[in-house]
Amino acid sequence: MDIQSLTCRILPCGDQALTVELGDVIDSAINASVIALEEALLGSAPGITETIPTYRSLLVSFDPAATTFDALSTHIRALAAGLRPNNGPVRHWRIPVVYGGDFGIDLESVASRHGMTPDEVVELHSTALYSVFMIGFVPGFSYLGGLDPRLATPRLATPRRSTPAGSISIGGQQAAVASIEAPSGWHLLGRTPVRVFMPGRDPVCLLQPGDRITFQPIPEDAWRPLALEAYAGAPVAERLA
Repeated sequence: MDIQSLTCRILPCGDQALTVELGDVIDSAINASVIALEEALLGSAPGITETIPTYRSLLVSFDPAATTFDALSTHIRALAAGLRPNNGPVRHWRIPVVYGGDFGIDLESVASRHGMTPDEVVELHSTALYSVFMIGFVPGFSYLGGLDPRLATPRLATPRRSTPAGSISIGGQQAAVASIEAPSGWHLLGRTPVRVFMPGRDPVCLLQPGDRITFQPIPEDAWRPLALEAYAGAPVAERLA
């Protein structure tokens, strides 16, 4: 999908925000356009107080004393018409993961569902290149695009009431890095000691939309020392770019 073929639909969200919709599906080009629009918008118009990118849309909060819905909409449409792909450098993280066992209780069932061995699932999952499409659901939860379609798995019919922080999971065509303990209907393949959300740390959220991620399988005995480093505030994830 080419950026120039995308539509731009702007909807009011109360009297202090608007939503810019660039599509209605999970698509890497749409998501890249959302991120590019956010980058183009920040600093280019008065009155903007916050922006929140999602898979397909951008929420823009603004100060109604400094701008109006109509003025901001006109500016956004002009920016959207001139959007170009961002070919600049992006951050690339390598995140350590303990797969299977108590760390990934659904690894074997996912493997069985797809006629694979657990090692084959780990191989497919850990060698893919992922993009952070959005942060949401709970603080720091990172939704990823780039899952190998051979691993696409419908979510659980009955979500679990609690899953651990750091869970590395898949649901449908999506992959994710969980930030805090929370309910989930996704399939748990492993867990990372990396704390992608940590209040009091700078930055609070380690990952941001547009980042790239690869996963590195590690043995179970590597978990504790890395978890202690993460608890002390170290990123633990290795930044490759």
